[in-house]
Amino acid sequence: MTQATPPAAPSAAQHGLRWVLVTLCVTEITSWGVLYYAFTVLSERISTDTGWSAPAVTAAFSAGLVTSALVGIPVGRWLDRVGPRWIMTAGSVLGVLSVVAVVAAPNYGWFVAAWVLAGVAMSAVFYAPAFAALTRFFGTDAVRALTVLTLVAGFASTVFAPMTAALSAQMSWRQTYLVLAVVMAVITIPAHFFGLRRPWPTVTAAHHHVEAPGRTARSAPFLALTAAFALAGLASYAVIANLVPLMSQRGIGTGPAAVALGLGGAGQVLGRLGYQTLVRRVGVVPRTVVIMAGVAATTALLGVFTTYAALVAVAIGAGVMRGIMTLLQATAVTERWGSTHYGHLSGLLSAPVMIATAIGPFVGAALASLLGGYAAMFVALGAIAAAGALLAVATRPRIYGVASASRACSS
Repeated sequence: MTQATPPAAPSAAQHGLRWVLVTLCVTEITSWGVLYYAFTVLSERISTDTGWSAPAVTAAFSAGLVTSALVGIPVGRWLDRVGPRWIMTAGSVLGVLSVVAVVAAPNYGWFVAAWVLAGVAMSAVFYAPAFAALTRFFGTDAVRALTVLTLVAGFASTVFAPMTAALSAQMSWRQTYLVLAVVMAVITIPAHFFGLRRPWPTVTAAHHHVEAPGRTARSAPFLALTAAFALAGLASYAVIANLVPLMSQRGIGTGPAAVALGLGGAGQVLGRLGYQTLVRRVGVVPRTVVIMAGVAATTALLGVFTTYAALVAVAIGAGVMRGIMTLLQATAVTERWGSTHYGHLSGLLSAPVMIATAIGPFVGAALASLLGGYAAMFVALGAIAAAGALLAVATRPRIYGVASASRACSS
C-alpha cells in the first residue's frame, strides 16, 4: 500500500515565510514612521522651540540620511554573511536610543550627532536590509514578496504622520518623540528578534560565473546603473519636496496642492501593484530605461503644465513612476548579477540614491533660485532624469546565468 506524502513540511515552510513577510511589513511601517516621517511633522516645532533655523534642523536630519547611505555599504556585506536577524534587531535598539538622544540633545552639535546615530540605525532597519532578507528567503518568488512589502510599508506616512500630529497637539515635540521611541521599542525589537529566526539560506548561483562583488562594483554596467538610479532618484524625490511651492507659484492654494501631493502617493501604490506584470513582459534593461524615462517625462511636464487638473494628473503619473522605481531598485542587482552578493551590491547601489534623497529638496530649491522659478527647475530636473535613462541603456551585465539571462536579455 502506497503511503501519501504528508504536506506538513511545505506548509510549515510557507507559514514561516509568511511570518517573515508579516514581520518586515510591520517593522518597516514602524521604523520609517518613527525615524523618518515623524520628523516631517515635528521639524517646524523643533525649530520654534530650540531657536535653530529650519535649514539647520533639516540639515541635521539630512546628515542622518547621508550616514545611512554610507553605513549601508558595510551593513550589506554583513547581511550577506549572517542574515538579517541580529543586524535588524541591533538596528531597532540603536534606533530607539538615537530617538532618545535627539530628545535629550542639549545643543545643536549633540542634535546633529544624535541624527548621525539615527542614520546608522536607518541603515540596519530601512528598506535595504529588508529587501536583502526577502530576496534571499523567498528566492524565485521574491518579486511578489517585495511588492507586498513596499505596498504595506508605503502606508508608514499614512499611519505615523497623523499619529505624530495628534501626539504633538497634546505634548511637546520631545515628549512626542519619547512616546514614538517606546512604540518603536515595543514593536520592532521583539519582532526582528523573534520574527527573523529562520536559518539564513545558502545561495546556489544561477549564473555561469559569479564575479567577486568588488569586481562587479567596478564594472561599467554597475557604475552606469548606480549613476542612473542616483540621477533619477534625485529628480523623483525633489518632486515630493517642491510640488507644493510649484503650485503656489501657479496660484494654487496649499490645500489643493497638498491633495495633489497625496494623490501622487496613491500613484505609488498603483505602480507597485502592476510591477509583477511588467517584470513578466519586459526585460530588465528596457524596463529600467522606460521607467527612468517616465520619471524624466513626468518631472519635466510638471514644469510645463499650468492648470490644476493637468498638474494633478501628472503628479499621479510621477507617483506611479516613483513607486515602480522602488521595486526596480530592489530587483536590479538580482536580475543582473544574481543574489549571491545581493546585500553588498545593494548597499553600494543604495548609497548614492539615499544621498540623492537627502539632497534632493536642497538641489530643487537651489535650482529654482538659480533658474528664476520652480517651473524651470522641474524642466531641468526632467533633463537630469533623462540623463539617468540614457545611462540605464548601458546597464546590461557582461555575464549572464541560465536562469536570469532570458529575462535580462528579452525586450
